[in-house]
Amino acid sequence: MAGLRERKKQQTRQHISDVATGMFLERGFDEVTVAEVAEAADVSVNTVYNYFPAKEDLFLDRQEEVIDHPSLLVRERAPGQSAAEAVLGAIRQDIISRGARIGMAEGMGRFIQVMFGTESLRRRMMEIHQRTGEHLTETLREAAGADERDHLPELIAGQLLAIRTTIFRTVGHRMIEGRPLDEIADLALEKLDAAQSLLSQRLLDYARRPAAPDRPPGGPGGPS
Repeated sequence: MAGLRERKKQQTRQHISDVATGMFLERGFDEVTVAEVAEAADVSVNTVYNYFPAKEDLFLDRQEEVIDHPSLLVRERAPGQSAAEAVLGAIRQDIISRGARIGMAEGMGRFIQVMFGTESLRRRMMEIHQRTGEHLTETLREAAGADERDHLPELIAGQLLAIRTTIFRTVGHRMIEGRPLDEIADLALEKLDAAQSLLSQRLLDYARRPAAPDRPPGGPGGPS
């Protein structure tokens, strides 16, 4: 359990991020300075930079979570499930549940509009995408027991993330246009189905976790 000091630091960080995001959404990313964020959050400029080394970090404050998420899905895939099934299944569930991760939560339209419309944020998103791919490549390599000369982990990571990016951009542009969520979800699912139909069985089966052994009748100890 986090100590009091750590909880206070997390609260301060979240407060600064919330204040900054509200200002960015209202006025635009480039139109707001770090000094203005500090004043509105009632902290010093140095405090802001202590928590957020770059201005872009204020807007994309969960990037480490974003980078790790596909790898987390692979690490926690269920018995009998492959790496691709874990990642694609999570994308499908995010669409069905209208989740923020895929860009469909309430208020995400304006957030995406600012992100897509700001050059420095687009560059940061490209960096995040690259780091996510590198991280997922290593996770897949470990999950499959592949050596450094095997190209499959990198190629599979690239294909899975390309699908996720395509779906996110599809959702994002429709959210900016203010389309109904059901319409956006239907389109996203159609694209996901089309993308998945193009994948080879070798990719779909890659790093499949062994199925759990069947329990004998009567529970762990066998017949009673």
